[in-house]
Amino acid sequence: MKKRILTALLASAMILSAASCGEKAAEDTTTTAPAAGGDAAATDAPAAGGDAAATDAPAAGGDAAAEEGKVLNIHAWNEEFKGFFEKYYAGTKPVNAGADGEEGTADDVYYDKAPGIPEGVEVVWTITPSDGGAYQTKVDEMLKAQETAAADDKVDFFLAEADYILKYAGSDKTLDVSTIGVTQADTMYNYTAQAASDANGKMKGVSFQCCPSALIYRRSIAKEVIGSDDPADVQAALSDWTKFEEVAAKAKDLGYYMTASYAETYRTFSNNATEAWVDADNNLVIPGVVKEYIAQAKKFMDNGWTLPDGIWGDEKNAQMFAGGKTMCFFGPAWYYNFSMGNAQDPDAGCFGDWAICQGPQAHFWGGTWLLAATGTDNPTLVADIMNAFTINEDICSALVQNEKQFSNNTTVNQKFADDPNYGNAFLGGQNDTAIFVELAKNIKFENSTIYDQLLNEGLPGQFLGYFEGTATEEEAYAAFYQYVNENYPAIVTP
Repeated sequence: MKKRILTALLASAMILSAASCGEKAAEDTTTTAPAAGGDAAATDAPAAGGDAAATDAPAAGGDAAAEEGKVLNIHAWNEEFKGFFEKYYAGTKPVNAGADGEEGTADDVYYDKAPGIPEGVEVVWTITPSDGGAYQTKVDEMLKAQETAAADDKVDFFLAEADYILKYAGSDKTLDVSTIGVTQADTMYNYTAQAASDANGKMKGVSFQCCPSALIYRRSIAKEVIGSDDPADVQAALSDWTKFEEVAAKAKDLGYYMTASYAETYRTFSNNATEAWVDADNNLVIPGVVKEYIAQAKKFMDNGWTLPDGIWGDEKNAQMFAGGKTMCFFGPAWYYNFSMGNAQDPDAGCFGDWAICQGPQAHFWGGTWLLAATGTDNPTLVADIMNAFTINEDICSALVQNEKQFSNNTTVNQKFADDPNYGNAFLGGQNDTAIFVELAKNIKFENSTIYDQLLNEGLPGQFLGYFEGTATEEEAYAAFYQYVNENYPAIVTP
């Protein structure tokens, strides 16, 4: 079915005690809840969480839920999870409607298994774009005011991304979710629980997805450059960076770019770092793999193998149209589902002309966690939502089958990986879940700090002058150090 396309603008933010002012204001959107047990919930589907969700938390709509708040406040930076929540939990969209409300297909039968929210509960979404740190600033402000806020204004849960999950997991502004009936299920990928846990091992939230990242390539261009579009052949041709560069040179000779952004390969390096950005004495450390990325990006720009555009730039995105001349992109399932809208355009796109493989280096990128705010007056409902999107196999299956996500449920993912009839039409029918099941085995959430977001997002851009030849390498480092000083004064730079 047609996918909703959301350009993934990653957040920029400061720590709680030194949050900067955001550039964009928040947008409040309200969802009116159907009556608990109404038409959306009148099926034989198990309650959210199913048998595996047998915790101390009563199901939504029970006696405890009746005593809870009447407004469920949720904060996020885009509408990705909002769409999933409305469709598969709240049941506020009609059965068999598509993601954008258009007439649906046979794949959209999961609406009638939505558990539904308790009668009379109003769901209020505050969507604050990430630009300039606005989202984290907004969340920080709301959490700071949580204790004295009116019941209807209290944050119930909010979303956080991999680059700053540790900031909130380590804060007393978030709940140990075991206190509301959410525990780490055997089917969750371990790193998703680790990332959302504090220094004492208390889990503060859950993720509805797992995010192994892959090399995403144009089949038609691969046939011309490599001689085959088969994932096994492409992987063999691009299995290390030396081979990747050899193919990049060949692609240029044939009139193609290997990548469409000088920052395209950044996450393949940075998320394999063996040291943290900041040491125990708060000194800035440039990880060795980041230095490898800098050298590679310079070489790619010098040789004309890539374009001088940012990771979310218009010039890069234009390369996703059918007329694009770029062979390789990198990203997880969320990337081609929500950030490759040009490729999926029904008129000018190239739907089906894509495939994935591991590429030169296994890595992961991003992820979205749901964190419970301390002081929520809807703990039962929050717990039920968390369990629904992690251990309810109907909902997790819907995320994979309908939304082409890679869920945070190993049993569900393996089911689709083993299904010989399952495939992703965008990828020419390839079973991407089977690939991601293997890639997920390589994910390690290590050497992370609360500063990672702005450091990761800022470095490539600060080095663009060096990549383009308008600045020396020393000048690029100096520009990056200044950027760090401006955004994170507590970090000691050289």
